[in-house]
Amino acid sequence: MMRMLTITIAFIAAFGLSACNTMQGLGKDVQSGGEALEKQAK
Repeated sequence: MMRMLTITIAFIAAFGLSACNTMQGLGKDVQSGGEALEKQAK
């Protein structure tokens, strides 16, 4: 039982960390797209 709990916590932690990296990359993509639009508007 304890081993299953440990494995479950490890999977949740790994999923959480990968989601943070994905959202960070998405934020950078959106930001660079916004900067390109801003340059076009000037």
